[in-house]
Amino acid sequence: MASGVGRFTGPFLLLGLLVTGGCYDFNLAGPEDPDPLPAPRLVSVTIEYRQPEACFNDTSHCDDLVVFFGSWMRPGAEFFLQADPGSHVWTGVAHGVPVNFPPTGGEPYSVRVFDPRLRGLLTEGFSAERLEIGGQIVLRIDRPGGKNEAGLIYIDENGLGRNPY
Repeated sequence: MASGVGRFTGPFLLLGLLVTGGCYDFNLAGPEDPDPLPAPRLVSVTIEYRQPEACFNDTSHCDDLVVFFGSWMRPGAEFFLQADPGSHVWTGVAHGVPVNFPPTGGEPYSVRVFDPRLRGLLTEGFSAERLEIGGQIVLRIDRPGGKNEAGLIYIDENGLGRNPY
């Protein structure tokens, strides 16, 4: 009879260990998840572009709108600047720009416009020249004179542009 009891004890013992093992509390002292990263602060930034008087394009497109591009923007989020009547100045406001100044290892933003008056040049209409971001004239130009020309700029928590060092 002792051998019959041992035969039934093994499976019940194993089943008991499996059932109670599933109830073990894995919560240890301290947080289980890391603290969430702080969301970047978003600001609005003024954009100003001075268009040259000369049109290096066929005259049918010289009065087309100027388009602004920023590297923080998703594709399709570029926007038209508004012409200041009686001048060659185009302005706009970029909303929801993540602050990246002071730099903490991140790259400055790339900014540029598409100006239809410059379409006949080597830049094919793209330019970072004569561009002011957050009140700061863009001084650092990456790949000047080519189709991929872009200005480099940081944005501070007040929406002001800061040229890279």
